Amino acid sequence: MHSLVNRHKLNGQDIPEILRQIELPPKQLFYSGIDIDSWLKQPRLGVVGSRKMTSYGADTVDKLVSAAARAGVCIISGLAYGVDARAHQVALDNGALTVAVLPTGLENIYPAGHRNLAEHIKASGGLISEYSPEDPVYKVNFTDRNRLIAGLSDALLIPEAAVNSGSLHTARYALTQGKTVMAVPGNITSAGSEGCNNLIKSGAIAVTEPGDIFLALGLNIKRQSKRIFKGTAVEGRVYKQIENGVSDQEAIAAGLSLGGAEMAAILTSLEINGYIKPLGSGHWTSQI
Repeated sequence: MHSLVNRHKLNGQDIPEILRQIELPPKQLFYSGIDIDSWLKQPRLGVVGSRKMTSYGADTVDKLVSAAARAGVCIISGLAYGVDARAHQVALDNGALTVAVLPTGLENIYPAGHRNLAEHIKASGGLISEYSPEDPVYKVNFTDRNRLIAGLSDALLIPEAAVNSGSLHTARYALTQGKTVMAVPGNITSAGSEGCNNLIKSGAIAVTEPGDIFLALGLNIKRQSKRIFKGTAVEGRVYKQIENGVSDQEAIAAGLSLGGAEMAAILTSLEINGYIKPLGSGHWTSQI
């Protein structure tokens, strides 16, 4: 059970070392949540993106962040509308730790509509800011806090971002700090994906599955089957042979007493449905 800190000011050596090492380190931090060490010792993934999230962006966050969360990754983001809030919520829904870096004092939750979400985050991670309750809120605060999101993260993921998205500031901070930057490719006709596509052209890692994130974080997570076999009984027997490493279709047909035409029809069905793929010369391998 983690102990809960309602509000705590950090100075000097109390500021996490990973933030003391970045360019323009914070002079002070205000923190509310569970013990900081509880999530600092976890692998940490920064997730930022468009405030005007599309359904594609939401689906991307759900798929990638949920997998990371279930693997024990702490999700770092900024509580903003769109991708940020979605990432926090997906982390909470999957029982993961999550931390929100605010551009305002902890008593002045921004955006105000996320006050309830912030309370849930505080109980399952933390809220952190370099601003006191008395500090005025300037536009530059929103850019400056991005260096802290990058600094607290082991790697950064941008699921969806337009060409002028503030998320690109976070990407630049992450690159300056030597962190891996990942982006999800999108439709080339979608303005909401233009920022991500440009990042990939500039050298960011293109992410299309959770394994890409695990690799960037140095996690050895075994891939689990995503599908349940739904073919006929005889197709299932053929597939089982291929799954077990018997690749020669003639050997499988002989072992299961199948004629050539029947075997060909079964293999075609299995290939069309994505269960197997050809290796050439009458040999096959499993895809799931």
